[in-house]
Amino acid sequence: MIAKKTEDLDISSLKALVPRGLIDPALDLLGSAITVDGLCPICISWNQNRITKLEAIDIHSEPSLKLILPRFVETHAHIDKAFTWKNYPNLLGTYSGALNANLKEHQMRSPEQLIWRAEKSMKIALKNGFRAIRTHVDIFGTLAEETWEILIDLQKQWQRFLQIQLVAMAPLEYWSTQKGKSFARRIAFNGGLIGGVLVPPFNSKDTRKFLKEMLSLANQLGAEVDLHIDESSSLPAAGVKELIAILDQMDFRVPLTCSHLSSMGLLPKRSIRHLADRLAHHEVNVVALPLTNAWLLGRQPGVTPTKRPLAPLAQLQKAGVNVSIGGDNVQDPWFPGGSFDPLSLMASSMTIAQLEPWNRLGLAPFTTSASRIMNLEWDCTFSIGSPAEFIYLEASSWIEALFALPRRKVLIGGKFLDEDNFHTDKNI
Repeated sequence: MIAKKTEDLDISSLKALVPRGLIDPALDLLGSAITVDGLCPICISWNQNRITKLEAIDIHSEPSLKLILPRFVETHAHIDKAFTWKNYPNLLGTYSGALNANLKEHQMRSPEQLIWRAEKSMKIALKNGFRAIRTHVDIFGTLAEETWEILIDLQKQWQRFLQIQLVAMAPLEYWSTQKGKSFARRIAFNGGLIGGVLVPPFNSKDTRKFLKEMLSLANQLGAEVDLHIDESSSLPAAGVKELIAILDQMDFRVPLTCSHLSSMGLLPKRSIRHLADRLAHHEVNVVALPLTNAWLLGRQPGVTPTKRPLAPLAQLQKAGVNVSIGGDNVQDPWFPGGSFDPLSLMASSMTIAQLEPWNRLGLAPFTTSASRIMNLEWDCTFSIGSPAEFIYLEASSWIEALFALPRRKVLIGGKFLDEDNFHTDKNI
């Protein structure tokens, strides 16, 4: 990374607006200075890569303050298949169409294509302000093991700029085979996660068996789990009900995340409250994926859906569940949009999930909760000693930041990133 000193910004301190919900509550910075959308004017000072001072300032004497946000966390991506829509489109926008196109892509992918997609994804994510990405990796097909090794290598090369977590995604039954168990040991050695897909309709008896064996294997290896579960507009919460029934009977000791949980939002209110309480009891994390789900689920020819499958974020938060929002697919058969841009994701999620980023719980799915789900050292809050890892926006309000998508500068390790001239550790 090459740091550059700009004329308008001192690279050791900044006066800026920061969301009050992301400032260490132990610091007395409230006063009367907070803006109507919850932004606090402060002066941030840092030495090398750590914040050394946070001071409240008078907003009236600094009328042109801009917004600073922490570098964001993407809790659910698919960088191995990103940017494949052009060659493998799903023009009907159906789940089955996406799956068929996905399988065709697997038959044709090459190591060179995989590296190009992954590096393009990471470059864009870095430029737009992400600091960590959890990506699910399809490990079925002829290139499965090579795909994993390629991404492990890229993970090491990019570690100074992006923390990459890899989830090995496979059908549940794969983890009951000798090959699956052997690969799981490899995953655990690499610090990766074990993943699977649990989407109805399914045979409950077989699903329960394979899911229990998968969770037992993860428990034994100490490997975290992240499941694609209930990405559906039918049989609401069928998968999560099976999961909870198994968790009720075992001593599960590793972190567990449920990605999607889309159909749970179609249940009656009382059922949602009950399942949310059970998930909280078992300390299960949830990653909602509103963009892909809004595009893909509930489709009927010639009919606009009036009920959209979406994880009930507010109800889950109220029950004490750690909830995040991920971008999911980027320009692949599952979703033709996406851009690895945290601001664009926030803006779209405001509309779909009715989140308010000026409120703590509305901002948490992209910052503090997302950091906890990925077990990151820094939780995105500004405090003395926290990393100097910011996004400096040419915006003075949330609305300007989210709906104008302003110019931004990314600060990494206390220095501004020169996106035209940074290098990864290619020699690792």
